[in-house]
Amino acid sequence: MLTSVSVLAQSESVESYSIDWWAISPLLVVFLAAFVSVLLEAFLPRSRRWAAQVGLSIGTLLIAAFAMILYINEDLRVGLGLSEEVPVDPAFADATHQVAPVTTFNGALAVDDPTLFLWGTLLALALPSFLMIADRSVEPGGAFVAQAALRPGSTQDRAQTTVPGMQTEVFPLALFALGGMMAFLASNDLLTMFVALEVLSLPLYLMCGLARRRRLISQEAAVKYFLLGAFASAFFLYGIALLYGFAGSVQLSAIAQATAGTDRSETLLFAGLGLLVVGLLFKASVGPFHSWTPDVYQGAPTPVTAFMAACTKVAAFGAILRVFSVAFEASSWEWEGVLWAVAIASMVIGAVLGLTQTDIKRMVAYSSVAHAGFLLVGAIALTDDGLAGTMFYLLAYGFTTVAVFGVITLVRDSDGEATHLSKWAGLAKRSPLVAAVFSFLLLALAGIPLTSGFMGKLAVFSAAVADGMAPLVVVALIASAVAAFFYVRVIVLMYFSEPAADGPTVSVPGAFTTAAITLGVVVTLLLGVLPTLALDWAGIGGFIS
Repeated sequence: MLTSVSVLAQSESVESYSIDWWAISPLLVVFLAAFVSVLLEAFLPRSRRWAAQVGLSIGTLLIAAFAMILYINEDLRVGLGLSEEVPVDPAFADATHQVAPVTTFNGALAVDDPTLFLWGTLLALALPSFLMIADRSVEPGGAFVAQAALRPGSTQDRAQTTVPGMQTEVFPLALFALGGMMAFLASNDLLTMFVALEVLSLPLYLMCGLARRRRLISQEAAVKYFLLGAFASAFFLYGIALLYGFAGSVQLSAIAQATAGTDRSETLLFAGLGLLVVGLLFKASVGPFHSWTPDVYQGAPTPVTAFMAACTKVAAFGAILRVFSVAFEASSWEWEGVLWAVAIASMVIGAVLGLTQTDIKRMVAYSSVAHAGFLLVGAIALTDDGLAGTMFYLLAYGFTTVAVFGVITLVRDSDGEATHLSKWAGLAKRSPLVAAVFSFLLLALAGIPLTSGFMGKLAVFSAAVADGMAPLVVVALIASAVAAFFYVRVIVLMYFSEPAADGPTVSVPGAFTTAAITLGVVVTLLLGVLPTLALDWAGIGGFIS
């Protein structure tokens, strides 16, 4: 079972009403920067906003990462004179944890080893995502519309494609979304989790509708995401209400105590859990709750798609792992079978429908649905290895996906990105380097050895087999083989087809997009050949209970 740490009752009574500022310092840095970013939009001249927002956004990620390092390394903090040395609590003297797990904000947030790993993953994935958002070289002026209020198809809308400016409001929106993701996976009660869910979701709804080109499909994607997201949030909130009726609390630990031994009717428990899980699986784009994914991935600006595909999945599965492990571990035998069916459905939907796609962004969207099924296999295995494997998979998948969308932005025609598969025919003859990079990334998504995708699947599937889920792993392996076909199909198309005479061109990426793609490729390779460091960190400790 997952390693759990119970704080002494005396410590709880003292610390539950205090705030551990160092523990939540990365979260505070991101939210404070988001508010500063809003002020920059209000007071800076439009000509100076882009440079200021880019500097603030990248600086925020670096400062938040440094704050997390300071929290983890108390000796460094003491050495810099930022805090005094605190005696080790006897309760944690023999615990195999990187830091002593704490709850703060009256128990609303839990900062433990999985939280720190996933926060680090989010900050790392946000860096290439923000670089792609800031890029103005691949698409002149940037991927975002200069004036968001323009009516699609109007004369002003057609003219704005040549305007060099971009809607810089995307930067505070992205920072608020990132802060919401960090709070979402650290939430220790369901009400805080719901608030964090809305904080991360609302900016994403807006960002999806800000594409510079193909404005109509972009706004359609935003509306679909908003409407379906509102339904999912309603399910989530209703599930919270039912669970409160069952346990008398929204704290995860209180729900765990109620499920472990109670004479109350379990109708509220299972109805609430079902509705809660629907909201979580929707945000993680797990089939069959994935209907928004292909349309939104296709219609949103590609940098936003990369940000959603990588970071939102980390936040959603971080929350799923915490809810299942902390609140509902005692009743796992009752809901495990349902999640088996959901995981199988997600893998089959992603693999089979991915074969039928002719748009490369929709193909990657269905790939995301299949990978969500693979991740759910690890989440169902409530063991230390299952937790570590799932978190490693999130890290590996995130970097590969960001790089994939970075490459997609480079293949362009007169209408912008050339996302129809026919446009990628013979790409290797036009740009051998881009074709080679994209092929490597697709093989990583397929799970070929010497890539991070292979190590991620190996970690998750091994944990599932050890937990007695061999039949589910067999289904996952078959789905992986089917999904590999549509990855290889694109590689064959690039290398063994003749390019059309009026085919698309491959843009030379600017420094930001180059850095984002390079970072994704390097991490994909390193995690494939040297995964030990990341796996060891992911496996240090479990959730606080």
